[in-house]
Amino acid sequence: MTRLHGHPERHVSSRIGWLRAAVLGANDGIVSTASLIVGVAAANASRSSVLVAGVAALFAGAMSMAAGEYVSVSSQADTEKADFARERIELQEQPEFEHEELTRIYQSRGVDRDTAALVAKQMMEHDPLTAHARDELGLSEVHAARPLQAAIASAATFTAGALAPLAVVMLAPVSVLVPAVAVGSLACLVVLGALGARAGGAALGPAVLRVTFWGMLAMAVTAGVGRLFGTEVG
Repeated sequence: MTRLHGHPERHVSSRIGWLRAAVLGANDGIVSTASLIVGVAAANASRSSVLVAGVAALFAGAMSMAAGEYVSVSSQADTEKADFARERIELQEQPEFEHEELTRIYQSRGVDRDTAALVAKQMMEHDPLTAHARDELGLSEVHAARPLQAAIASAATFTAGALAPLAVVMLAPVSVLVPAVAVGSLACLVVLGALGARAGGAALGPAVLRVTFWGMLAMAVTAGVGRLFGTEVG
């Protein structure tokens, strides 16, 4: 067995389709739900009112994330299909031009003219549409838009993220509800940043710092607004 077959490479870029949606969903679930809870709690609302607001935020947010991801990724998929259809027509109507186009692409990557022309010819004979989609349009199966996958990943992870601050609301004393939700949510964001970095093969520090900073900012702003309006109403 050769070294290549004995040690197959595994690239984390193959996870982009679901990882982006999953991290976005979980982050939004934690931050938006915790921010809403902190804002309502800061306005001196009762535990039951805070809990109702949090549960409403969970369901509304999960459905919004699913719908938003599905619509946006579907738009990307539609664009990709349109490009494929246009390229298919061009390959049928002007194959010589398409061959030259592919040759120049390979030349621009450092291949000499004769070799580039030969490779382009062989690629055109094997699977011209896939060759042009990959090398001309930058489209591949690994990075193809998958609307349903993105919608499910976003909704599921949003729900999981939103459950964390809701659990704190049910367990923490009312007198320390705001700091308890804030601390618990920040801890969850640290874990999320670490998991996202590990799954994506990225550096741990920047990923954790990024999610915790924006989470703290969102909760601080909503707590301030909640306290302001709570004081005015009182």
